[in-house]
Order: sequence, then C-alpha cells, then structure tokens
Amino acid sequence: MASDIEIAQRAKMERITKIAAEKLGVDDEHLEPYGHYKAKVSLDYVDSLKDKPDGKLILVTAISPTPAGEGKTTTTVGLGDALNRIGKKATICLREPSLGPVFGMKGGAAGGGHAQVVPMEDINLHFTGDFSAIALAHNLLSAMIDNHIHHGNALNIDVRRVTWKRVVDMNDRALRDITIALGGTANGFPRQDGFDIVVASEVMAIFCLATSIKDLKERLGKIVIGYTIDQKPVHARDLKAHGAMAVLLKNALKPNLVQTLENNPAFIHGGPFANIAHGCNSVLATKTALKLADYVVTEAGFGADLGAEKFIDIKCRKSGLRPQAAVIVATIRALKYHGGVDVKELSKENLDALRKGLSNLERHVNNIRNHYGLPVVVAINHFVADTDGEVDLLRRSVADLGAPVVVCRHWAEGGKGAEELARVVVDLLEKVPSDFHFVYDEELPLLDKVAAVATKLYGAAKVTAEPKVVNQLKKLEAAGYGHFPICIAKTQYSFATNGALLGAPSGHSINIREVRLAAGAEFIVLVCGDVMTMPGLPKVPSSEKIDLNENGEVVGLF
Repeated sequence: MASDIEIAQRAKMERITKIAAEKLGVDDEHLEPYGHYKAKVSLDYVDSLKDKPDGKLILVTAISPTPAGEGKTTTTVGLGDALNRIGKKATICLREPSLGPVFGMKGGAAGGGHAQVVPMEDINLHFTGDFSAIALAHNLLSAMIDNHIHHGNALNIDVRRVTWKRVVDMNDRALRDITIALGGTANGFPRQDGFDIVVASEVMAIFCLATSIKDLKERLGKIVIGYTIDQKPVHARDLKAHGAMAVLLKNALKPNLVQTLENNPAFIHGGPFANIAHGCNSVLATKTALKLADYVVTEAGFGADLGAEKFIDIKCRKSGLRPQAAVIVATIRALKYHGGVDVKELSKENLDALRKGLSNLERHVNNIRNHYGLPVVVAINHFVADTDGEVDLLRRSVADLGAPVVVCRHWAEGGKGAEELARVVVDLLEKVPSDFHFVYDEELPLLDKVAAVATKLYGAAKVTAEPKVVNQLKKLEAAGYGHFPICIAKTQYSFATNGALLGAPSGHSINIREVRLAAGAEFIVLVCGDVMTMPGLPKVPSSEKIDLNENGEVVGLF
C-alpha cells in the first residue's frame, strides 16, 4: 500500500494559475506564484471582493483525538472534493502545519491517502515562509525588549516582569525555561526567559485574526510585553517595534492558494494550535474563500471541545463569520480506544468497547447542537478493519442522537468516497436552519466564562484557581480586558485536564495554572493542567524516519 507521500508525489498537479482561473475565477494578475503549484492572493484583490455575497461555511471538527487517528484534515479535503464532484462550487480552508509535530509525534498534516492537499512536501515543510516570518516578527520584538533594557531602560521595564518569550517552530523542551544575557555587561542584563513554539505565539494569533495590514499593525502595537517597576503595562508600540514587525509580515498576510489531489482549490494560511492557542486558519483566507465559492469547508483543530469552541467563541465572535453546519469526524478505532481498548488491539471487533467509547462522540454531538446551535452530521472515516457489526452499531447509536451518520471512504477513494457525505451536508444546509450562538456572553466575568465552557462542554463540576490567578483575572478586568473571549489551553486528549480520562468524564475540576494576556489578539489565555506551550519530542520522533533518497526525493514524511 502506498504511503501518503508516495501518493502525493504521483499527483498530476495543474498550474495554480489554471486552478485559480478555472475554479475560482481569479486572474493570474492577482496571484503571486511561488513556483508552479502554489501562490499567494494579493490583498488588493481580497479587498475588492468585500461586496460580493458569501457562500455557505461548513465547519469540520472531531471527537477527542487518540493515537488511533481520526482524520479531520483528510475528511475536510475529501468533503471539499466530493462537493465539487456533485456539481457544487466548493473550496477548503486549512491551517498550515507546524514543523514541531511534523518532526515530532504527529508527522505531516496535509490530509492522507487520496484526500490530500498538494504539493504535500512544500506544505509540510517551509511552504511560502509564513511561519518563518511570524517567528522573525516575534523574535524581533524579543530582541528589541532586551536592547531597550541594555541601553538605559527609558521605559523602566521590570526585568522580572517581562512576559514576552522567544519562539522557534520546533519541539525543544530544553528551551522552555532558560537564562539569557550571560557572559558580561556587553551581553545585556541577565534574566529568566524561555521559548514557546511558533504556533503558540501571540503574533500567530494576531496574524490569523487580522483583517488587513492596518488591523495587523494596530494589533501588533497592542501587544503587552511586560510591566514597569510600578506594574504598568508596556506595549510593543512603546518600543516602536510594531511597524517593523508588520513589515516582516506584509507578504505573509496574503492568503496561500494550493490544490487537492483532484485539482480543486484549497486555501492554507496560518496555523495556531488548538490546545495552546485558538486553532483556526486565518480570517482573511476564510473570508476570501467565502467570496469565491458557494461552499467553503474549514477545519478547527483537535476535538470539538477545543478547536470548534475557539473557532466559534474567538474567531467567529471577532470576525462575524457564521458556520451553517458542522461535521464531526470519528473513527471506529478511536471510539474503541475511548472505550478502553489498547492501540495494539484496535483492529479486532469489540462491540462493548465501541458502545462505551460512544460517550465521547455523544457529548461532542450534543455540544455542537445545543451549545453552538449548529446542525451536525457525523462522518465515520472508514478503516479496512472496521466490521459490519461495528458499523451497524455505530449507525444505530448515532441515529438515536438524532444526527445523520455517513460512513466515508475518501482516504481510499478520494472525493468519490465522500459523495454521500457531501449530499447529506448540502441537504442539511438546505433543510435544517442554524441557531448559531456563542457558549458565553462576552460581558461575563472572566472566571465565569471559564466556568461556562468547563461545565457546559467539558462536563466539569467546577473551576479552581490559586488566589494569585484569581487576582490576575481581577486585574485584567480592572484594566479593561474583561470583555475579551477566553482561550483555554489544555490537553486535547480528554474533556478533563488529565489526558488519561477518556470517553466523557464528568464531575472533574478544571484548574487554571497560569494566565496570559494576548492584548493584540484580544483574548485571555488560561493554561490548565500540565499542557505545555513548548512541546517536547517523543522518544522516537518522526524526524528519524524522514530522509532524502538517492534521487533527492523526500521519504518518510508521512
């Protein structure tokens, strides 16, 4: 059986200018090609589309992730291809992969099998340089902070209260907590510092929420980098850093256009993680796609308790975007894992474990329907080891939830294998109205917002926090940030903060360990449990399998 990268390398790609013209009606004068198969769309052209009507937005999310795999990106690609196969003008919007998981545990993130976006190698590696630009802009601000302190510290920055770290797009646990500026007075003032992964950077969040160069620059200027001796906030604009940061991001802000294996258009732009950030591709890419297609399929990271919640409560709240329906992706393998089956035993039929693991899917379905107000369809990403008995049990169980369920074979068959899903989604959009709403009101106190998400979506009994955390939240409210949405950073593997609690745990506590202000992105990050904003590599990282063969071809990427 061919690997994902082997399938991608055999793809018969069309020139991206042809895809843009024939599928989206975009002339090549509005494109900035990066080679033959990927291009950026000019911001002037994006702005010229603002008066065009929007297409329908479909959100793809999933059950809580497992080592068994769910296939959310694969399903997004498969559904987009299938919509085009049944005669609809459709495109997809995805996040850009981070090099951290590409070389770490997850591997590539461009779909899989015969439902991929290409050029797969480029997308998974350097692509158009967006992440490099974001890292450079972030680290420019870091350098300007220490340079300002070194040259007299006119802003009176308290070196003990600098909250702005550095970033690198790689999993490197050794950089989580470091001491900088050692080696004498010429190197500045020593202080404690650390690195986050690029996808956790506030610059990434700003990049994905900005609607224009002007908006980008204003948001960058609002970044709070730390506090003065008398505890007043210091902003990036106080350091006169935001202009140069915007310069570094100017070209990156243009949405990236590529194609699927079936030569359908795909926007891939921005990439914040959903467990430590807000988990959605850029607002600019999504809005551009909606102006150019009748149906847009977009993905939110990890399970519906994380990516979908943040998509709705942060991205939609800030941008005015409104999805009309949601697709929850699940696999029988993953549901059996939630039912307690070891990874090595997942290929064996186990109806009892499947029945037990369905509690995870059930909660996600109820959350989307009752707390997001969206019509929902369940897409079962089919594996060859799935038995007829398991498929039948799953169909009956999901039918009891009142949601359509479709078994999809897009991994093996491409868009053809998701045509039924496409028809069901279109039917849902036409017949079932959306009652879209947010999970919490923006005027609630910050702690009450956390409680709303924790109790409604996670099944938690309460939210706990040390007095210093509660005081931080009160200070943020007093400073005028209380209306900001919240971004809960926690494990993606469970509704709880303990990733080992599978299925649908209830009655647990959500403990807020740390609070971070993202003043430019306009949300409050609440770090819960032991989630890290700088992941580490696993014992056997994916990078050990990635190589160049004697023909100069990439192998082992996924």
